[in-house]
Amino acid sequence: MKNIFKKVPIKDYLNADAHFARTLHARDLIALGIGAVIGTGIFILPGHEAANHAGPAVSIAFFLAAIVSGAVGMAYAEFSSAMPVAGSAYSFGSVIYGEIIGWILGWALLLEYILAVAAEATGFASYFNDNILSAFGINLPKTLQAGPLEGGVINLTAVIITIIVALILYHGATLSKRVEDMAVMIKVAIIILFIAVGIFYIKKSNYVPFYPKEFRTGFAGLGGISTAAATVFFAFIGFDALASNSAETINPKKNMARGILGTVLVSLILYVTFALVLVGMVNYKKLGVDDPAAFALKAAGLNGWNKLITVGALIGIFTAMMTMLLGGSRLMYALGRDGLLPGNMGHIDKKHRIPTRALVIAAIVCAFLAGLVPLVELTQLINAGTLLAFIFISFGIIPLRHRQDITNSGFKMPLYPVLPILAGLFSIYFLLMLPQTTKTMVTIWIIIGLVIYFTFGIRHSKLQNKGVADGK
Repeated sequence: MKNIFKKVPIKDYLNADAHFARTLHARDLIALGIGAVIGTGIFILPGHEAANHAGPAVSIAFFLAAIVSGAVGMAYAEFSSAMPVAGSAYSFGSVIYGEIIGWILGWALLLEYILAVAAEATGFASYFNDNILSAFGINLPKTLQAGPLEGGVINLTAVIITIIVALILYHGATLSKRVEDMAVMIKVAIIILFIAVGIFYIKKSNYVPFYPKEFRTGFAGLGGISTAAATVFFAFIGFDALASNSAETINPKKNMARGILGTVLVSLILYVTFALVLVGMVNYKKLGVDDPAAFALKAAGLNGWNKLITVGALIGIFTAMMTMLLGGSRLMYALGRDGLLPGNMGHIDKKHRIPTRALVIAAIVCAFLAGLVPLVELTQLINAGTLLAFIFISFGIIPLRHRQDITNSGFKMPLYPVLPILAGLFSIYFLLMLPQTTKTMVTIWIIIGLVIYFTFGIRHSKLQNKGVADGK
């Protein structure tokens, strides 16, 4: 028990991850980041959160989420600069706080990644079946559109798109980054087009009241805005996914910071502007639908633009799936690399120079969940693990700066130590603002993780066994 807080020497991770091919530039990281952050969130969440929690002030909620995420993103950038290794928050936590904290973060984020990919796949299937297949007169039977919990057998489209994403990633970073770069450009262009067209159909009356009284709950009446901001945090797990690619980045001391902060800036502008135009086009009470952008265009009589938004949504979800599955497989690799999960997950394929076994296992689990579990059930847990990681990474900057064995000549978080502390405190606040059901379920998940650690992980941990071998 006394060794569960034993810290992993950073040189162990650097040596283990030296076999990765470094192929990613700053522009590739920004594409990956935007691919993850500007996904289902921008095409669905603004409408839901406006209708249920914030009204037109949903734009402020997105602004707050982006600002806090940007501050945490700086912490991630500093960690990635100081420790360019795979595993992101898990690896950072293991080095700074000790193995048990690293495991908790890794276990929580592993659930986040898997659920995010499965949820994105389910959302993709809904858009594709309802808007693309139906346009060609193809209607899949109910048995192939939903899992057993919704009266079907399997969500076939969700399974197929997960397999396609996995196959692209399986062929290495070169192919995946080409697909990601192209898809992100198309997606952003469609979002900008929606904003450019929709701005001419804004009605000032839709902004009144800007923050409806029914949502003014909690401290200083900010309960509605805070809940909306907390809900959107799942989109910003993209920062953790980016940091997971530190071992595959060229010159990570500079490019990781550029990739993360570039993603923050682009995401902030697109989210806030998109939300403002959306609630300006349609009264917020009518936006509680799964396709608010398409709904707004229909309400404005712009029916011809509906298909374009559908294409943008499909591409957006597709790129988010790529980044999430990529990050999840790298996290699974890191856990296997350290012996906390079966060791074959820590294997790097010599031909593709990626952890193919971890990728295949992650893809199988994601496809299974996407095919059998409803979207609502998948999304309940996505936010909590993200905010938990944000908390530890933000506060972790302080002990990182005091580590004599870790040198960092690259990016460092400004306004130290005030900004790291504020980022951590705000992350705690938004974690507390999540629904009680979500907090309860993630607590149960962490307890399961602790059971696995004490029954399997601690016995097979390379760090713990190294201590035994050294007579410690």
